[in-house]
Amino acid sequence: MTDPARPLRLGFPVKVMGRPELKSQDTRRWQKNPHLKCSLELLDAVLDYLRAERLDMYRLSSDIAPYATHPDMPQFHAMVAESDAELRAFGAKARALDIRLSFHPSQYVLLNAPDPQLTAKSIWDLASQSEMLDRMELDDEAVVITHVGGVYGDHDASRARWIAGWEQCPEHVRRRLVLENDDIRFSAADALWIHERTGVRLVFDYQHFWCLNPERLDMRDTLERFLATWRAGVRPKIHFSSPRTELREIKQKITPKQRAAAQAGKRPGKAELLKAPMKPTARVKTVLRPPIWTGHADFTNPFEFATFMRMAEGLVFDVMMEGKSKDISLLRLRPDLLRYAPDVAARFGITADDAAQFAADEARLEKGVDADGEPDVDEGRSAA
Repeated sequence: MTDPARPLRLGFPVKVMGRPELKSQDTRRWQKNPHLKCSLELLDAVLDYLRAERLDMYRLSSDIAPYATHPDMPQFHAMVAESDAELRAFGAKARALDIRLSFHPSQYVLLNAPDPQLTAKSIWDLASQSEMLDRMELDDEAVVITHVGGVYGDHDASRARWIAGWEQCPEHVRRRLVLENDDIRFSAADALWIHERTGVRLVFDYQHFWCLNPERLDMRDTLERFLATWRAGVRPKIHFSSPRTELREIKQKITPKQRAAAQAGKRPGKAELLKAPMKPTARVKTVLRPPIWTGHADFTNPFEFATFMRMAEGLVFDVMMEGKSKDISLLRLRPDLLRYAPDVAARFGITADDAAQFAADEARLEKGVDADGEPDVDEGRSAA
């Protein structure tokens, strides 16, 4: 378990944007016989990068064991057991480097699915990822994070059905599984309701709390209640992200009618905002739309994060930062905290002694970076 005196951790999920040559999983198709052992070999280099950059929490891709639970590919089903020695060695290295690991399965892993077969498949996925953490010999701070799931036309029944799914999970899954409040379906109050009936640990998501809090719960009180679901000696974790604020760029095909209007010199309707004037011969236009507040920003707003951390003064938890720029967002956030909120920086073990290294990081970022265009598992899914 984490030493209570240890500074709080900052982490990021899956993709290493600062070193794009580092791969987080074996992505070969099934015909090439991909394997967990190959993923772990790739991830060994990721651990070295995390150590070099002093990044001490990391979310593993839920696909590091390719096809391990694919119902039609039994040749891959023994992959996790076959990788026992490699998993044990990987876990030992993560522990030696004091890097906290976790999984967050996709939105298709649902304990509350109306279809019992989908629930059973989801439990299989959760069991496989929990087994990997067990074989890594990691303690109870290494968790598998999930959401309640879909509403399916009946919020209360879907919430109750999650409990039925939980009760079907084997012991090693219930020991690893933690439940997160989400942004469009099940609020922090829903998560607390489920915890009271199951004992499942809870992960507080800051952005989701702002997006969905119809009960108007108080943030500090809710955060404390979420943290209290973790037993003594096991450090809780939370999720933090800032919302996107820029205009969204949507590519749309231009219809023959619109093209004819453009050729006639007619301007598009007032409700349509284009990135550039539509050329008479164009086949595609870029429409600008307002942001969706459930979307994750590329970087974390340091003032927003510092305000939250000061609100949470005295509470102990690690923070998974879900900026779209992944590790790059952390390389920028740390010097921002040192510059604008040194009191908050100190809680993460960041001091003035780090300024020179952080200046080098910032100089490297100024040369050009990218963001992950794929939606995060936590980001803005449409309601079911």
